[in-house]
Amino acid sequence: MLRISELKLPLDHAPAALPAAIASRLGVGIDDLLSWSVWKRAHDARRKSAILKVYIVDVEVRGEPAIRQRLADDPHVGPTPETSYRPPVPHPPAGRLRPVVIGAGPCGLFAGLILAEMGLRPIILDRGKVVRERTKDTWGLWRRSELNPESNVQFGEGGAGTFSDGKLYSQIKDPRFLSRKVLAEFVAAGAPPEILTEAHPHIGTFRLVGMVESLRAKIEALGGEYRFQHRVTDVELDRAPDGSQRLRGLHLHTGEFLEADHVVLAVGHSSRDTFEALHNRGVHIEAKPFSVGYRIEHPQSWIDKAMFGPCAGHPDLGAAAYSLSHHCANGRTAYSFCMCPGGTVVAAASEPGHLVTNGMSQYSRNERNANAGFVVGVSPADYPTDHPLAGIEFQRALEARAFVAGGRDYFAPGQRVGDFLAGRASTTLGTVTPSYRPGVRPADLAPLMPDYVVEALREVLPVFGQKIPRYDDPDALLTGVETRTSSPIRITRRGDFQSLNVRGLFPAGEGAGYAGGILSAAVDGIKVAEALARALASEPALRS
Repeated sequence: MLRISELKLPLDHAPAALPAAIASRLGVGIDDLLSWSVWKRAHDARRKSAILKVYIVDVEVRGEPAIRQRLADDPHVGPTPETSYRPPVPHPPAGRLRPVVIGAGPCGLFAGLILAEMGLRPIILDRGKVVRERTKDTWGLWRRSELNPESNVQFGEGGAGTFSDGKLYSQIKDPRFLSRKVLAEFVAAGAPPEILTEAHPHIGTFRLVGMVESLRAKIEALGGEYRFQHRVTDVELDRAPDGSQRLRGLHLHTGEFLEADHVVLAVGHSSRDTFEALHNRGVHIEAKPFSVGYRIEHPQSWIDKAMFGPCAGHPDLGAAAYSLSHHCANGRTAYSFCMCPGGTVVAAASEPGHLVTNGMSQYSRNERNANAGFVVGVSPADYPTDHPLAGIEFQRALEARAFVAGGRDYFAPGQRVGDFLAGRASTTLGTVTPSYRPGVRPADLAPLMPDYVVEALREVLPVFGQKIPRYDDPDALLTGVETRTSSPIRITRRGDFQSLNVRGLFPAGEGAGYAGGILSAAVDGIKVAEALARALASEPALRS
């Protein structure tokens, strides 16, 4: 079978145009095509007056060996790669403790699934609730300003990605097509099949809820076990004569001690108390860069017109997205983050007295506004101390200021872009209606951030306005604060995916500093599960 890339056709092409283009590229007749399927589909919108569809297709064709030889120098024609997933390790020996996965977000979910598929019957712990109960608690914050610190946008089945745009693409290198395994499992769990072929697939919050439930059922059917509302408070370590440390078990908030010697740590980027407990036990942790800023909102119609021109509103295009970045005069990089077309800004706090924003879209992406993180990179040099957890304190300080500025009831402080650029507090909001709930109060956002962040964002607004007309419109809305762009720490691991200094502990996913988003976290979960299985297979059985 052959794979052809860069097949470009008009946006409104007839169905017969694609097989005709395939045959033309291969230099054969239509009747020589035995079968074909779309691997990926994207849009080329660089010429807004003539947007193109761009395809990657897999083709079965008569005379394939001769075609391969004839087109050997064509970089866009080659053999179709093998993309099916095969676990690289055999079943480990009997007589071992069951592996444990801490966290039921995308990383923990796929670590648990792979371990279950290999017959290892994992135990999956999560501090939060099952996804539907968690959804009710999350709406409690959005509708009634009632925060449940253990069940919210950050904590509970599905992880933080459940309340997001559900983006399923990333920039990770994926030579083994592990992302295809993730997408295929999502489709089997109820996701729309087109996520397999769209270049920038997404799912949306409501569909993610049912998919998470379906994947849980599959893991349980394979022998896995979930334990919700089980928060890990500490780890128990043994020290060997050579000074190395080995995981022995987990202390839970229930008072239970769970004996465990192979644990996937997939706790997400907001498990601050877990990071503190690990650091106190001597697990190697280092501070890492992340980004902070605000959420910015515009009417989706503005973004559609800017990105698609006269084709805006075309049903094949949907709501337009964007990605922007600029290196500022003060040495900082300002950029858009987690852009949510046709979505809403959501309250994402996980600690009382702190306020955090995030973005979310449904599958339809048909809400009035577009929103995105509008952020600036920060590094450990910016943190108050050189402590490995200093980035967490940096986050908390900004979130506490935002809570006060919003009125201490989880309303968010908001500011018109025109006022932000002019250096004055907003007293009213303009024509852009805020989507954040429980609500937005006009304020001055500049005091909530370090001066270098404010300076960079004021510089970049007109720059982005040159790229996307009306991006810096005076009535565009900023809402504060965005601080959970990624984990502020990295739990350092070795080449075998185990902690740098604790054998049996496998840091994984976004919280450990090794992923950013649903897809990359899920892929990291697969890799770590494979590494854990290899470790089990290489070690002697400890128990009969």
